Amino acid sequence: MVTNRNIDQTLRVLKKLVRQWDEPVVGRYKRDPFLTLISCLLSLRTTDATTSAASERLFKLARTPRELFALPVETIERAIYPVSFYRNKARGIRALSQTLLDRYGGRVPDSLDELLTLKGVGRKTANLVVTLAFRKPGICVDTHVHRITNLWGYVRTRTPDETEMALRRILPKRHWIEINDILVAYGQHVCRPTSPWCSRCPVERACAKVGVTRSR
Repeated sequence: MVTNRNIDQTLRVLKKLVRQWDEPVVGRYKRDPFLTLISCLLSLRTTDATTSAASERLFKLARTPRELFALPVETIERAIYPVSFYRNKARGIRALSQTLLDRYGGRVPDSLDELLTLKGVGRKTANLVVTLAFRKPGICVDTHVHRITNLWGYVRTRTPDETEMALRRILPKRHWIEINDILVAYGQHVCRPTSPWCSRCPVERACAKVGVTRSR
């Protein structure tokens, strides 16, 4: 079982492991809060490959709230297709750009509470923007972080939001920013949702394998 007695070692080993794989698409824009925010919204329920291509097409047309708001919705739709719910996302990110212009002068707010007031921005997206773009403490919990920390036995929670709150209580703060990057790559390549590659996992001995019924 992974506990705070071995969490440092566990994450250190995995951090070294995941260096061999490409950085998740959202992380490529981490120097720009607006691009981080938009790419994260595009990524929801969409594969990394599709998100990457859609983000590149869109950001060739617009890279600021003012530029994106100036685009017709139909142009945005064509740029981001085939991300999931692309029509809704096109309208949503254009409206979000207007909100940023009207309320913040085109600036992306750097606090979790302010980000959560923006329509369409949930805790996962807000935490990702805070941690990646602003390098402020936060814990971005997606399906990988939720699933893996429960599989390890490190937390016992039912939802990603519960996992975030549990991790805020027990995870040493030095790991808050990096845990999402590490576990997303690890979850995509080794600790997969169905039939994880336990035989290839360098931290397999520390894992409680909660809920694992089949592995390789």
